[in-house]
Amino acid sequence: MRLPDPLALRELSALLGDPVFRGRGVRHGDGRPVLLVPGFLSGDWSMTVLHGWLKRIGYSPQMSGIYFNVRASEHILAGLRRRLTEIRSTDPSRVTIIGHSRGGLLAKVLAQRRPDAIEQVITLGSPLADQSDITPLTQAAVGVVRTANEIGFGLRLRAEGRFAYDLRQPPAVPTTSIYTRADDVVNFRSCIRPDIPSIAVWGSHNGLVINPEVYRLLGRLLARPRRPTRTL
Repeated sequence: MRLPDPLALRELSALLGDPVFRGRGVRHGDGRPVLLVPGFLSGDWSMTVLHGWLKRIGYSPQMSGIYFNVRASEHILAGLRRRLTEIRSTDPSRVTIIGHSRGGLLAKVLAQRRPDAIEQVITLGSPLADQSDITPLTQAAVGVVRTANEIGFGLRLRAEGRFAYDLRQPPAVPTTSIYTRADDVVNFRSCIRPDIPSIAVWGSHNGLVINPEVYRLLGRLLARPRRPTRTL
């Protein structure tokens, strides 16, 4: 969500010295596409380390095309739908989505609307149970961005009722929430829902995308057998 803080830099240092960063101890992939969605106030640049790691261990990581995750949810979802179509035009396989923070909320809603195109969703520090359960500083940033969107795109974007409704629904594809109890951006309890498996790790909110424990979990989750394709 922000530029790396001291805690996240410590996690990056731990990752660079960990065998998992070199692909040891995780099953290598089968080339399936993995779409990476950055968090609020971030862009694809925040996912570059994860992108490189996924490529090294045998997956086909894809960036979202988001330069700065500040637009209204439905606007960003429209771009993600187009990106999903682009990815599947070269590989018809279902796409796995890894979303950080707000990126995980976007991934979950996109999966509700396109379950046929998505294999699974993995969220990192995403408040799936209550997207408003965030720190006061982050709330202030959200307020500024919301006002800017209303001015730029009209009052019709003030309400995101459809997005909130889809977010609340039981997941349409296998979904896993990875979170940290030391989260300083969202209340970690909002990352936990009874209908979505959740896994706690050590570390900071921003560091979840460069956390060696998270990478081990991703290696395990991504190696799941592909879901069977429905036949008529």
